[in-house]
Amino acid sequence: MLSLDELYKARYVLSKILRRTDLVHAPKLNPESDIYLKPENLQITGSFKVRGAYYMVSQLGEEERKKGVIACSAGNHAQGVALGATSNGIKSLICLPEGAPISKVEATRRLGAEICLVPGVYDDAYQRALQLRDEHGYAFVHPFNDERVIAGQGTIGLEMLDDLADVEAVVVPIGGGGLISGVAFAIKSLNPKVKVYGVQAAGAPSMYQSMHEHKAVTLPNVSTVADGIAVKTPGDLTFDICSKYVDDIALVSEDEICAAILRLMEEEKMIAEGAGAVSVAAAMFNKVPVKGKKTICLVSGGNIDVNILNRVVNRGLDKDGRICTLTMELADKPGQLLEVIAVLASLGANVLSVHHERGVYGQSVNACELSVRLETRNHEHVESIKEGLAKKGFKLK
Repeated sequence: MLSLDELYKARYVLSKILRRTDLVHAPKLNPESDIYLKPENLQITGSFKVRGAYYMVSQLGEEERKKGVIACSAGNHAQGVALGATSNGIKSLICLPEGAPISKVEATRRLGAEICLVPGVYDDAYQRALQLRDEHGYAFVHPFNDERVIAGQGTIGLEMLDDLADVEAVVVPIGGGGLISGVAFAIKSLNPKVKVYGVQAAGAPSMYQSMHEHKAVTLPNVSTVADGIAVKTPGDLTFDICSKYVDDIALVSEDEICAAILRLMEEEKMIAEGAGAVSVAAAMFNKVPVKGKKTICLVSGGNIDVNILNRVVNRGLDKDGRICTLTMELADKPGQLLEVIAVLASLGANVLSVHHERGVYGQSVNACELSVRLETRNHEHVESIKEGLAKKGFKLK
């Protein structure tokens, strides 16, 4: 059974290798709440996962160590297992989904693990890892459904209460549920008055549906920019713990996740991956009831692939109304584009790109279509631009 004694033991073992992640006060993220961040994106390996993985590997017996360990992961757990195994002189084999970010795959390899890429998502990598475990006798390091892993993650909850004793609410990302199980167990065991809220991506709501249906649910598929929490089925152990200790679970959209990543970069100078930013997204967009409360948002990881960061930032700018695309029908005659640009300039919009096309199906023969991508200040600015163009007789689509 999971116990506080196990969590304190894990904290002692991990004290030798962990980086201290002090709380960061971030009141601008939601002015109606008093937000603090627990920046596990600054942890060694860039994620909280090293806590549970390292602690579990450190507790293996001699025979298990000789045979080596195997794990499956979207990337962050893989790095934790690789570090834990290599540090303890143990061989490790990691099964990753084929679509895992290259940055995470290579980081895992550099930490000394052998890599096995598996077509599909996390759950497919999980099945392959179990197959290899049975074939070769490896010790399996589960990413979330293991009491020792949960105990390692629970050390975050102990640190939260140490650093902010009067915290009123904690917001935690959920994939398979190992992180929130450990954090919720630690916090509710020591201070039951603190609210613990979980957050999932709307494209991967496995624990959310499971909690609402009161049984573990398997999703047919998952799709989200938050690849670290793209899990089809929660663990039976984590489901039971969440059912007992978690107050509620919220969902956030892809646009909200991207907006949170962008806001963390701009306001807090902090890089978070999609899975790490869902807690902040929930607080920013009032998906959890933290208004007026002293709240900790757990930023669980920062291993975002730089190849998709630009796309994420642009989507976040769209969500904030700081980039927009306007399409309008124009009379096909000289000077029309100049008039449009004049209106945009007078209203303070910065033109990023222009696409002008004749002969669009469904339009008048003497008309053309103009699309302009603009840099704007906010949604109110966008609306003022639309009004300005309409007053000049331009027909917006």
